[in-house]
Amino acid sequence: MSAFELDARLERDSDLITILSLCQVRLLKDSRWPWLMLVPQRAQKTELFELTPLDQALLTFETNLVAGALKQVTGARKINVGALGNIVAQLHVHIVARHEGDPNWPGPIWGFGTALPYDDETKQSFVKALNQAIDA
Repeated sequence: MSAFELDARLERDSDLITILSLCQVRLLKDSRWPWLMLVPQRAQKTELFELTPLDQALLTFETNLVAGALKQVTGARKINVGALGNIVAQLHVHIVARHEGDPNWPGPIWGFGTALPYDDETKQSFVKALNQAIDA
């Protein structure tokens, strides 16, 4: 059995926030949207249905937990959740807070414009608030 390894592109494009029972919670390096990603720590998984039934339930629970925390912290109008994997095959779930008037609202975020990095203070404040909401 091979060990879990994070895809190099996912690692490059995001920062680790915390680790839950199943997933790494990662923050995308793009301040235009509060954009998180859950990565189940299971080797060689590319599809939701490849997870065990217990891991599927845990992924659903962790997705709901993180999405709720993100909505609480951001006050977003809408939380988008998606598992695409067309570019990076490793199973991962995007959780994005959307607001009217954000870049490309109401269109999709993928492939739109150029990522804007967080400044350190804003990032640290957001991560702290998000971790507190997840732990509440």
